[in-house]
Amino acid sequence: MTFTPTFGSKRHQSLVLRSYTLSRLLLLALTIVWRTLLTPYDTSAPLNPSCLSHHHDPPLILFPSVASAVERGVVWDSVYFLRIAHCGYEYELSYAFLPLLPLAISFLSRTVFAPLVPLIGYRAVLGLSGYVINNLTFVFAAIYFYKYSESLYALFSIGGIYHLVTGGNSIAVLLLALSTCARSNRVLNAGYFCFPTLH
Repeated sequence: MTFTPTFGSKRHQSLVLRSYTLSRLLLLALTIVWRTLLTPYDTSAPLNPSCLSHHHDPPLILFPSVASAVERGVVWDSVYFLRIAHCGYEYELSYAFLPLLPLAISFLSRTVFAPLVPLIGYRAVLGLSGYVINNLTFVFAAIYFYKYSESLYALFSIGGIYHLVTGGNSIAVLLLALSTCARSNRVLNAGYFCFPTLH
């Protein structure tokens, strides 16, 4: 027996794609506005030394202010992903970040966005590539996520697991119990609490 999922109408898919694309554009606009008006909380962006394997002066670029703006947007974990894409796995702590995203960033930077390197520099192109990849995949992931009709169940399950992992056990118990009320097979959520006690 073969199961063929129905993915809804093209109209629904188009609406979801438009909505999620607009949400990404709104996020970008708000990021630019707030970074212009306020000092960012995370100061990891300017901490980006040259690769250990090759020491050379960065080439002159035509639009250094654009390059600086893009590079300042590289914060938190994206600093590590872009460094791996640029320099490879130089430090042991880099191994916490698996290679798929750095490989995709490196590939896009060396192909599609390669003409931008003389304009804004390679580091900024890496940042731009990462931004494009993450936001495009966010939009396309929406096509699959919106089809999941049990959004109440998904909210409680995903939220419960998130709070369990981050240490909010009381909230996790509440949310996972509510997800069990949405679907009977979610009684298996008890495993999230039982497994750690076995060790």
